[in-house]
Amino acid sequence: MSRRHWTLDDIPWDRFDASKVDGELLKIVKAASLVEYNGDDYAEYLCNVFVDDADFQGEARRWAAEEVQHGEALGRWAQMVDPSWDFDSAVRRFRDGYRISVDSTESVRGSRAGELVARCIVEVGTSSYYGSLGEASQEPVLRAICQRIAADELRHYKLFYDHLRRYLDKENIGRLRRLLIALGRMRETEDDELSYAYFAANAPEGVDYDRKRWADAYMLRAYQIYRRKYVDRATAMTLKAAGLDPQSRIADWMSRGAYWMMKSRAQKLQHSDGVAA
Repeated sequence: MSRRHWTLDDIPWDRFDASKVDGELLKIVKAASLVEYNGDDYAEYLCNVFVDDADFQGEARRWAAEEVQHGEALGRWAQMVDPSWDFDSAVRRFRDGYRISVDSTESVRGSRAGELVARCIVEVGTSSYYGSLGEASQEPVLRAICQRIAADELRHYKLFYDHLRRYLDKENIGRLRRLLIALGRMRETEDDELSYAYFAANAPEGVDYDRKRWADAYMLRAYQIYRRKYVDRATAMTLKAAGLDPQSRIADWMSRGAYWMMKSRAQKLQHSDGVAA
């Protein structure tokens, strides 16, 4: 018997405490709600890449439904904080300016196994992000939402990792290739998706999109919230997806370096001119 997944009705909305809302966290929550709500596009892309794998396609669609629910939960919370903010309008604005290519029948990672490595990296990254966001916030409802999302993303990592192991039996991609795919996907956190989501969620109407300006605005706030323990876990699980020892000295070096980079980048952006509000 499968475990029942939580619904929006399970969120303790009645515990909302406006006095504990952090306005800077609200901005990145709004952006995150748009990215999560876009899960259906990624499912369509995955189903095209895995066109002859009905089992995986079913899992991808269930995964997408949970991602969409994450967006709904975050969007509802953001509207509780800021009733003037229209989630549906922000979604349209985001999709008008940013869409992934869903028609490809081959993975942009070069293989199905490579695609699954990349998906593992996304899931462990988002789990670390929401774990950190939940701890950074003092508002009870947002904390409850983030705890649920972070747990979902860890489960999603396992889902994609299990399919990765299956595809590694069919496709011979080595550890170095898997590590390069993982590191490449990590660098994509500064691509247009997150910066445009932050823009679509927060920029006043009539303001033009400037990728660097809005990417810096997002990263300033996102990098500030990360907790070291979540970076450690993300690093270990990234190495695991690459087929490397997650408990090695290299893992410790990588985690230290990643955490240092985040905090240094946030500090630099704090003193930078031209970062969007």
